[in-house]
Amino acid sequence: MSADKRKAAAGPRVAVIGGGWAGCAAGVELASRGARVTLFEAARTLGGRARAVQAKEALLDNGQHIMLGAYAQTLALLRRVGVAERDALLRLPLQMRYPPGSGLLDFVAPPLPAPLHMLLALLRAKGLDRDDKLALARFSTSARWMQWGLNTDCSVAELLERFGQTARLTRLMWRPLCLAALNTPIERASAKVFLAVLRDSLGANRKASDMLIPRVMLDALFPQAAQGYIEERGGRVLCGARVDAIAPADEGWQVASGADSSRFDAMVLATPAWQSAVLLRPLAGAETLAAQLEAFDYEPISTVYLQYEAGQRLPLPFCALLDDPAHGAWGQFAFDRGQLDPGQDGLLAVVVSTAAEAAALDQDALAQAVAAQLASAFDRPALAQPHWSRVLTEKRATFACTPGLLRPANATGLPGLVLAGDYTAGDYPATLETAARSGLAAARLALGIKP
Repeated sequence: MSADKRKAAAGPRVAVIGGGWAGCAAGVELASRGARVTLFEAARTLGGRARAVQAKEALLDNGQHIMLGAYAQTLALLRRVGVAERDALLRLPLQMRYPPGSGLLDFVAPPLPAPLHMLLALLRAKGLDRDDKLALARFSTSARWMQWGLNTDCSVAELLERFGQTARLTRLMWRPLCLAALNTPIERASAKVFLAVLRDSLGANRKASDMLIPRVMLDALFPQAAQGYIEERGGRVLCGARVDAIAPADEGWQVASGADSSRFDAMVLATPAWQSAVLLRPLAGAETLAAQLEAFDYEPISTVYLQYEAGQRLPLPFCALLDDPAHGAWGQFAFDRGQLDPGQDGLLAVVVSTAAEAAALDQDALAQAVAAQLASAFDRPALAQPHWSRVLTEKRATFACTPGLLRPANATGLPGLVLAGDYTAGDYPATLETAARSGLAAARLALGIKP
């Protein structure tokens, strides 16, 4: 038996319910601290809403993700489980670039120290006139002076109006940034949370503001390595293991699952908010928390995959798109998967955030509309005719990140039971980094380690 397994054999028994990124982060942290981890995941694979799924045509990610260089906890977790950034992620400078020749925005931060990189990016930006650039400079200066925070939350639309942002700048930069980061329209999105994201992008040092795009499938980016890390330290990862109920038992917790009904010293509840509410609702003292979790509203995200002949490439690894749902232009960002992974040559992924209207369409109709949008945006008629298409929609991809939204802490008030998930309290929206931070914090709390 290895030293890590001997250490775990004497450690506290901790159950982690849910194998998404928050649950995997919790499991890794617990295992690293000598706990005997049993991770329960109802699906056949780990990853939750950030996983690969087997479609008829190919293995596809359930959604396309972008990370920031400021995602310190996520990057540290990847290193801990043995994932090398250079192999798993494409690092690009902060940018907002529309198809070349479109006459729209082309904004790229050069490799200079902050804040010079943002100043030069603003001076070089194409597609913005003098008033647009002055408005952006005014916003950035004011936000820095405010330390990227607000005393009283409001909508992003109100914030932009307060700082005199132009209609063109809002249309080409602020609105798509808000959709990408918060998955909530600017009219309903939290300005406080948006400013926190801008703090770590527009307001961060150059390396922290970099954009990181996964080169590998999301399973291989973290969940698979996390499983190996946990099991190497004596833990168990049980996939296809649904937990139907939890209950206090002998100063600990017990799960009702066909896979394992053992007693545990502590429990990390890392299922989505609505599923956690179902498990919490029968517990004495958890009624208020369950009601809070049930009250979340959600926003969907659709990812439209379009496969073309090998060698079909976009000018950039990813581009912003000018969406116009009223005229059938649904996509907001297009990713060239072939530039990220040679095994996906000719595959494009187009993201539709806040996708309720788009998801209501027939899948073939949505795919055809997105293909036509690409053909027009890049002036390439051939893009209107992919070999095959596939639409993947996550109906509850993120919570609706609205002003003043109260998000629960990791602590539940019940001894030995803690929450983990991208919906828990924090200054970020529902991102992989939020999930990682929450999982790490929950694990330490479950072991009695003070923040």
